[in-house]
Amino acid sequence: MKKMKFAVIGYGGMGGWHAERLQKSDVAELAGVYDIRRERNELAESRGIHAYASLKELLADASVDAVTIAVPNDAHEEIAVRALNAGKHVICEKPVTLTLDSLDRMIDAANANGRVFTTHQNRRWDVDYLAMKQVRDSGMLGRVLNIESRIHGSRGIPSDWRGEASHGGGMLYDWGIHLIDQMLMIFGFENLESVFCVCDHITNREVDDGFRLDLNFRGGERATVEVGTYNFIAMPRFYLRAEKGTVLLPDWREEATAVRCTHWHESEVLPVQTAAGLTKTMAPRDGVTTETFRIPRPASDVHDFYRNFVKAARGEAEQLVTHAQMRTDLKAILAAFESAETGKTVSLT
Repeated sequence: MKKMKFAVIGYGGMGGWHAERLQKSDVAELAGVYDIRRERNELAESRGIHAYASLKELLADASVDAVTIAVPNDAHEEIAVRALNAGKHVICEKPVTLTLDSLDRMIDAANANGRVFTTHQNRRWDVDYLAMKQVRDSGMLGRVLNIESRIHGSRGIPSDWRGEASHGGGMLYDWGIHLIDQMLMIFGFENLESVFCVCDHITNREVDDGFRLDLNFRGGERATVEVGTYNFIAMPRFYLRAEKGTVLLPDWREEATAVRCTHWHESEVLPVQTAAGLTKTMAPRDGVTTETFRIPRPASDVHDFYRNFVKAARGEAEQLVTHAQMRTDLKAILAAFESAETGKTVSLT
């Protein structure tokens, strides 16, 4: 089957990533790129990639079926609507845009032109997240009660537009949108009930350089999503508690370790000595009442995002990242900002 032709708008870090993936895709090919910076267009051409002279020229190219937008967040809407009105299918980098009204205008343009419009939630293919989703979906530890998801680094916000409020910078928009989306994929977008958020401003006063966000779901499940850019000792990537056990995943490069409770009561629990006295409550378990095992890293192929998009554009499949999911992700982000500003829990129901 003939490959779908894509152009990439914005040839920075993620634009370059998309261009590489398109060059290696089995369903798509790269027609070219466009960036407002001449040096980036020249870089593309030095790598054998066609660079369009203008956005107008790119959108006028009838051979281009779809565009991937990888520019600062505040510019997404204008470019996406122009591309959709030009008859192109559109992939927009995350966060898709900065307000619900803006997102609705983009969705309206897609619907009016009969084009597929989605956002790039590539972290749905992260194997660490997929391991947590597998635990819940399989029921191997019974009902999942809560998940803690963290990304910790120590180098602050990247020294570009991501540190500027006017461009939609900050960690909630940068990493938060991914980690929120992962938790909603696990517990259900329709089940999100409320959020509570606290933001950090350690190295940057203009935007959040870290945050802790609690997500509360209708069934009583909870998720904590945390990003830190001034953490010189990182906490575990994932910590999951369920009715029948616990899962720890220290780092995204590692396998998760699960401990399942096989027998609740022990015939005799010996108290342990702590600094201030004896305790039975915190006495460690033994191998008689628990079993420990590894959760293999799930298979994953990030190219499946483009494979699905091409099928959706051809009417052969539903798009994986839906308009409704995009709205819920953005609603959660905006509610998090409101919570951080007011110091209160914000309802989404």
